[in-house]
Amino acid sequence: MKVEEIDVNRQIGRIGEILNAREKKRGILIQALQQIQAALGYLPEESVQELSKKLNLSMSEIFSVASFYRMFYFKPRGKKILKVCLGTACYVRGSKNVLNALEQEFNIKSGETTEDLALTLETVGCVGCCGLAPVTTMNENVMGEITGSGKLKAIIQSIRE
Repeated sequence: MKVEEIDVNRQIGRIGEILNAREKKRGILIQALQQIQAALGYLPEESVQELSKKLNLSMSEIFSVASFYRMFYFKPRGKKILKVCLGTACYVRGSKNVLNALEQEFNIKSGETTEDLALTLETVGCVGCCGLAPVTTMNENVMGEITGSGKLKAIIQSIRE
């Protein structure tokens, strides 16, 4: 989705009949940010500047909204997004060791992306799979019971592929 393709009236829909022009533009801001991120993988500053002009909203307004939500990213993310659960059950069963091993293996900290954009490593509070603790997710796939080095090695191998 290119910023110039954003049609404020089409995206706001029927509710636009009761909103003024500024309210309409503010009303589609999150949707527009989601579309930009879906297309580019993150929110480059140039795209935010274009959006600022298109919606006639200040950059600070847009960044204040985007930075409020954890779902928006301002830097390119890795091809594979690995999230290590640090919920109570996972933590007790060794997820911190899994996180430490991954940080050491890829020489990044949680919240960072490898230089080759192969991996973004993150932590989450709970994945909701406590019975499989410790758990990680890679993109949308849940991997549980990472208790031995074999599963961890398999995860590392799949990231390097």
